[in-house]
Amino acid sequence: MLTISKENYLKAIYKHREGENLPVPASYIADELQVSNAAISKMAKTLSNKGLLEYQKHKGVRLTDEGEKFALKVIRRHRLWELFLINVLGLTWAEVHDEAEKLEHSTSEFLINKMDKFLGFPKFDPHGSPIPDRNGKLPELPSVLKMSECEAGKTYRVARVQDGDSQLMKYLTRIGINLNTEITILEKFSFDHSINVEMKGHHYLLSEKVVDRIWVADE
Repeated sequence: MLTISKENYLKAIYKHREGENLPVPASYIADELQVSNAAISKMAKTLSNKGLLEYQKHKGVRLTDEGEKFALKVIRRHRLWELFLINVLGLTWAEVHDEAEKLEHSTSEFLINKMDKFLGFPKFDPHGSPIPDRNGKLPELPSVLKMSECEAGKTYRVARVQDGDSQLMKYLTRIGINLNTEITILEKFSFDHSINVEMKGHHYLLSEKVVDRIWVADE
């Protein structure tokens, strides 16, 4: 049984790694968990001794197969809780992340599997992120790209939103961005990487921080 801090560490590495499981810099994990680089290095050594990750000073950390299994279990619990809180209890997608963060660490595999069955074995959470099944297998992902990579003059459909910032989620809710919202890219500004978009007849200027946290599908 891992502690909450260890589970959060493994989850953060999984979220930041690339598809080829490239090493994740310690500074990325420190920013995510809001702790010092020294604390991250200490935790890396502890988890490396447990066989859950590979740690090389100045290069970063990489999950082992066993470490990835643990990370996917935590992610599975988190995303199923988010879906349950929205579908059953009626919370908004701006509210569920913080609650799921607490519940993911205290839910048994028995209960989470029951919840999965109750929800109909969903493939994606309310923010469009894939939900691992009980064996850790992820569903086939649709072809998506970051909004920052979109072409001006084209219309896209919102397919996924990074949900770690509740203030961001509240802002997106306020301006009407949800999954499957159609967004037309009007103009991209190179000097600050913001994007002027049109949604439902209204124009919005989205900052770099916002567009880097939205994935879209080409309509």
